Amino acid sequence: MDPEARPSALSLGGMVSSSHPAASFAGAQVLAAGGNAVDATLAMAALTWLVLPGQCGIGGDAFAVVREPDGRVWTIGGSGFGPDGGTTPFYRDQGLSTIPLYGALGVAVPGAPAALAALHTHGASRGLPELWEPAARIAETGLACSAKTAADVCEALTAIRHDPGLAAVYAPDGGAARVGDRITQPDLARTIRQLAHDPTDFYTGEFAERAVTMLSAAGAPFSGAEWAAAEVAEPETAITGSYAGATIHQTPLPTPGWMVLQQAALCDGSLGSQPWLGAGAIDRMARAARLAFADRLALCGSDNTGWRDVLDPNRIARQRQDLADANEDRLAFSVRGGDTTCTVAVDADGRAVSFIHSLGFTFGATLTVPGTGVVLNNRLGRGAYLIPGHPNEVAPRRKPLNTLNAWIATGAREELLALGSIPGGDGQVQWNMQLLSHLFDHGLDPAAAVAAPRFTVFPGSDAEVIDQPAELRVEDRIDEQTRERLRANGHRVVVQAPYGAGGSAQVICRDDHGVLRGAADPRQEGVAIGVD
Repeated sequence: MDPEARPSALSLGGMVSSSHPAASFAGAQVLAAGGNAVDATLAMAALTWLVLPGQCGIGGDAFAVVREPDGRVWTIGGSGFGPDGGTTPFYRDQGLSTIPLYGALGVAVPGAPAALAALHTHGASRGLPELWEPAARIAETGLACSAKTAADVCEALTAIRHDPGLAAVYAPDGGAARVGDRITQPDLARTIRQLAHDPTDFYTGEFAERAVTMLSAAGAPFSGAEWAAAEVAEPETAITGSYAGATIHQTPLPTPGWMVLQQAALCDGSLGSQPWLGAGAIDRMARAARLAFADRLALCGSDNTGWRDVLDPNRIARQRQDLADANEDRLAFSVRGGDTTCTVAVDADGRAVSFIHSLGFTFGATLTVPGTGVVLNNRLGRGAYLIPGHPNEVAPRRKPLNTLNAWIATGAREELLALGSIPGGDGQVQWNMQLLSHLFDHGLDPAAAVAAPRFTVFPGSDAEVIDQPAELRVEDRIDEQTRERLRANGHRVVVQAPYGAGGSAQVICRDDHGVLRGAADPRQEGVAIGVD
């Protein structure tokens, strides 16, 4: 069957979707047992640590948008600081022009445990030990290696072999884990149980001591105080914009949620009358994305107000005119694919959660904390610059910019319309804009929206590749006539495989009859499950 032909899942009760069947099943079980959408999200998060270990983990970052049954929307953000001794001179004195992506120097304090603990505190109805014990048990007894994990292991095999913790799990005999191999992680099982009972241990207890000792010995100038500073995450107000009559609720800084809102403002009203995925629509969205990346590089850090200036209505109006006049000069900023995964959940009461978490690149910094099974992220190397005076220059207690973002869309009466997210580095903000257009301009069913041909402006804003030549990457299901028109408009078109753009979108929509419709991206192994 053609992946585009897969129907959406349907439900009058609740629904979940993720990038792996086991994770979706875990969320569906929680809903079926009376748990809410936050409970289901927490259960799916823990399962994805096991079934998508190259994409996410306890040592990464996590963000969520939550819509309550009464229409109230809130967010949780979990990302941490780099080392207190991490300054531009520190790295420059070692002969570095960028912060390394791998090893101890690329690590930021993981924010995922704090985010998940806060999500639980403010929205769950079940205890963390109950929600995470199934994942701990699977880590202890083992699970079969999936095709995605086997591919991730092959991609990172050289680095995996150099880390004893990763090698013991994914290359025990020197060779890469293969599809169907039984993978057991007893150290990670113990960590999951400890974290469920006491999330603070990760930041101020034995785990924190182990992590800081190991990182310091490897040359990263952590003091330990920056770990304690990341212990608590608190709910924040979502940032909002509008598109095609819907209100789009996005994750705030340090995420690039504002970039989706900027693109939505630049494209609103201009795409619905154009042919779906025609050259005119692709050109408009691609140029809007390049403007957003240019603004991010020039103006926006993780702790300043530049994004508010970018979304100023007068500025948006000027940029819309520039796009209409084709004056945008297609500046080049790099997009990297990244490795991330997301989940969506809606319960019978109408509570909805869009959740996303990541290690950065595949297996993050490819570095484990000994005896814990926890792989650390490489977010500092990916998201902080060694550019003096830049709003995103590395600095103590300044979080690196993040690529993760998630969204929920509501209608004029604050009713739930849709929620979703799509991983993939700097592709995320572009592909989420494409999802919004598919859903709200053209009325696509979720299954058609997540499987639709994807295009990506390359490059975007990752620290080590901000000067790469500009490309417009398109999956080859976008026909040759359209590609020729894009070339005539000045784009350097690079053709990808039919489903080769990357990402693994998850979408749930509620239709006019109250029916939930959901789908998982065919580019990975995910599935949406309805619970009535």
